[in-house]
Amino acid sequence: MRQTLQLLVVITLGLMLISCNDQNKSNDQALDQSISKIEVMDFHSTHRCMTCNAIEANTKFTLDTYFSYELKADKISFHVINVDEKKNEKLAEKFEASGTALILNVIKNGKETKIDLTEFAFMNGIDKDGFSKALKSKIDTQLKTL
Repeated sequence: MRQTLQLLVVITLGLMLISCNDQNKSNDQALDQSISKIEVMDFHSTHRCMTCNAIEANTKFTLDTYFSYELKADKISFHVINVDEKKNEKLAEKFEASGTALILNVIKNGKETKIDLTEFAFMNGIDKDGFSKALKSKIDTQLKTL
């Protein structure tokens, strides 16, 4: 009786591990292997402070000023995402954003790499020129890797 119970526990655990493993594989393969681009993601909550608003405005300014060609060619995309909206819940969880966060999601050959620029954004958010120059440099560096 005891051996039967142990066998059932082992089989159950094995099935759980196999099913979880298959789920992870399908998520990894969800992106087209030919995709190479940068997603600039500005997460925020419904109620925003001056710095949070400046982060969005200065990110948009930087992208429009220095990367207009890449935006039109879909090499770079810009997304402003309210984490308090139900429709954005899974995306916020994926990028671990519970409030304001600035993320570069670098997709190279279908593989995603998350670069968290939140600390940089808060430290430089209200300095338009400094923020813009530094963000441009960070994006230029990532574009060279694509």
